Amino acid sequence: MVEVIKQEVHKACWSQCVQDCLVMGTHLYLDLLVLAVFAMTVANADINVVCANNSVRVTWRVNAELVPYAARLFLGNCMASQWKVLPSGEGEAQFNYTFSECKFTKMVKGKRIFYQNEMSYRPQTKPNPPDFVHPIECVYRRPKDWIPRFVNPGYVVSEGHGRLVFHMALLNEELSSIAKTNIIPLGSPMPIWAAVEQKSHQPLLLLMEECVAAPTAELRPGSQVYPIIGNKGCLLESKKENSMFLPRYHSSSIILYLQSFNFGFREVYIHCKLAVWDPQNFAESKKACHYIKGTNRWELLDDPSRSSLCNCCDLSCKSRSRRGVEWASDGPSHNSVLGPLIIVDQSDLRDSDTMMESATTADPQLK
Repeated sequence: MVEVIKQEVHKACWSQCVQDCLVMGTHLYLDLLVLAVFAMTVANADINVVCANNSVRVTWRVNAELVPYAARLFLGNCMASQWKVLPSGEGEAQFNYTFSECKFTKMVKGKRIFYQNEMSYRPQTKPNPPDFVHPIECVYRRPKDWIPRFVNPGYVVSEGHGRLVFHMALLNEELSSIAKTNIIPLGSPMPIWAAVEQKSHQPLLLLMEECVAAPTAELRPGSQVYPIIGNKGCLLESKKENSMFLPRYHSSSIILYLQSFNFGFREVYIHCKLAVWDPQNFAESKKACHYIKGTNRWELLDDPSRSSLCNCCDLSCKSRSRRGVEWASDGPSHNSVLGPLIIVDQSDLRDSDTMMESATTADPQLK
């Protein structure tokens, strides 16, 4: 009798288990079906993009199934500016934002400027990935006088010949602004930017004729120096390290991209002779040349087809004998100094951080 009761109980439990599994399977199937329908609904979304002068207007029309989930539609990290339900039951989300909002990315390629972002539908919060992503892009022709925002840093370094105003500064690694610190880890990029204000002058070409690194802000006879640029605009350091001139954004500015190394002194001052010249009138003495290791040859920054002007970089480049357009034979020039730049070893930075953490632990007031 006991055995019969056990068998009946086992059958009842097994039957209930099968029913529960069927219910769970049905729920799972329905959930997957709902997700599939939503995915198809979003994938068929109607998205219209209008690129304005410095902003974008995106209209996203969605099916009625997504109307309750309007708060999960995004442009970058921005929600819809306006939302309305249409007579058809569909929903329409409008996104009106400038390119400085919603985490737009800006990219310059050749003569065009690209602003990029993406539309997304996120039924779940981050870090879960979105169920739907649609790229957004606005493309503009780059203005002829366009230069990066750091080209006008808001301070005057020095005033030179003909009341020309020269700038020289250390940039951050992203080349997006002036560096916030003068402490540079050994082996890290050390981009140095220089520019001359055009004002009422004809278009100017800025050149770095000579640059040296020194341990002092003033150069005297017999001063210890490390040559960086010499021979009338030849980047000597490009033959030794990963150094180069970056492509210009504007003829009146130039970026010298150095890789920091041990100059032989801890505090470094960069002394440069900056010269301005006619942008259309290159010569052996008026040029910007760097060495391309891939081709084992010197290349002219502003016109690689005329790189023969750089052949003298391994010899002696002569000064031009005839006059340039509206300039004296050597053109206006100015000596600029940048520094001190502090080159430190990575281990020194780690030791400094450890010391700071120890001091903070010992003295809670430092927190």
